[in-house]
Amino acid sequence: MITANIIKMLKFVNKLFGSSSKNKLKSYYKTIEAINGLEKEISLLSDEDLQKKTNFYKEKIEKGSSLNQILPEVFAVVREVAHRTIGLRHFDVQLLGGIVLHEGMIAEMKTGEGKTLVATLAAYLNSLSGDKVHIVTVNDYLAERDSEWMGKIYKFLGLTVGCVTSKTNHEERVKHYNCDVVYATNNEIGFDYLRDNLKSEYKSLFFKKNSFAIVDEVDSILIDEARTPLVISAEAQTDINIYPKVNNIIKFLKNDDYEINEESKSVLLSSKGIEVAETLLKNNKLILKGTLQDLENISLNHNIIQALRAHKLFAKDKDYILNDNQIVIIDELTGRPMDGRRYGDGLHQAIEAKEGLKIQKENQTIASITYQNFFRSYKKLSGMTGTATTESPEFEGIYNLKVVEIPPNLPVTRKDKDDQIYMTKEEKNSSILKLVVERHKKNQPILIGTTSVESSEIISSLLKNNNI
Repeated sequence: MITANIIKMLKFVNKLFGSSSKNKLKSYYKTIEAINGLEKEISLLSDEDLQKKTNFYKEKIEKGSSLNQILPEVFAVVREVAHRTIGLRHFDVQLLGGIVLHEGMIAEMKTGEGKTLVATLAAYLNSLSGDKVHIVTVNDYLAERDSEWMGKIYKFLGLTVGCVTSKTNHEERVKHYNCDVVYATNNEIGFDYLRDNLKSEYKSLFFKKNSFAIVDEVDSILIDEARTPLVISAEAQTDINIYPKVNNIIKFLKNDDYEINEESKSVLLSSKGIEVAETLLKNNKLILKGTLQDLENISLNHNIIQALRAHKLFAKDKDYILNDNQIVIIDELTGRPMDGRRYGDGLHQAIEAKEGLKIQKENQTIASITYQNFFRSYKKLSGMTGTATTESPEFEGIYNLKVVEIPPNLPVTRKDKDDQIYMTKEEKNSSILKLVVERHKKNQPILIGTTSVESSEIISSLLKNNNI
């Protein structure tokens, strides 16, 4: 794991030697000139001639040509096909982005600069070598939209295009993953990798060959959610009746019986707390002999800890909501409900007991991986986003991915103001209110993004109290 000291050192080196993006881009300008020099010649080809190019390139690769050698002509062909099929022509800066992706780096491009179109250049080029190309997006809508929209380019050139979303059934998934270019969400593709590791037949595998991954919104997936575990679990043979009993017991524990760490969301019983808990367990005939520290009773200690966490660290309408008598977890990054997700290690059952709901059986983990380790398993990895430079040391240290800033096609007129830092939440919220009031008077719409449902509700209440 990359340390804070290494990140500091990389930031210092970047600052000392300046941005390497400009130097990197300068080395690509001759390639851009070569692509542009072929544009007129390629534009004169018929549709049939363009469609024959795919087999032509594959034959060249079989005879020893490298992807870099055929890149200028390939990019010129993709540009012409995009113009004919979807009415879009790659700008020179988009060609730069395509080269950056092909070379296994991160292209930082401003919002609206056409990252979706940029990916087609690197995707088509790398598919010619026989490797599958996975273009990973953050939600079902983008995966479906991009596969249909950009899919016209690939299909014109004879490639097959797949799309994997939460709606795709198992049989269809095998078919989609066998396509040359696959659009999928990070969630689905990660779980499919885990499912592969539980299979015994080669035919049913989703990932049969080495693949090249292009990750959209790469900072969100590879940095913000890097440590998020993807878990496949199965029902465990545990007694669910223990949870309501323990839930009733922990109500008698006092503040000095345990220690809480809110940052790590952990709880520890104090020496006094262990004695109190032990007495309560014995009075309720949950410990028949021995102490709480004995091997046969150690699981009860775990149950008490999870019950305390459920009561003291996990709040309703912040960490989870109740929907149809079910606990639905709230994503702490997006504030969205995550249907079907459950806390592990008995915590979900402890929360169900806390809320007086029917307790479902506990699951045990049978396969798990983090996004960080999953994406590092790819043969070749690249990404694109509008905001990657600030995390460039992390990208380089963890994934060996360099960040290259691609200039916009036209000068940016949007005003990106500096961040404002406040000492307290009250000061921050007061400033938000003042800003909204000023903009509201001008009939200017305003979007306020928060990191939790609780924060949204606080600001919503603040605005309502001020007649907004």
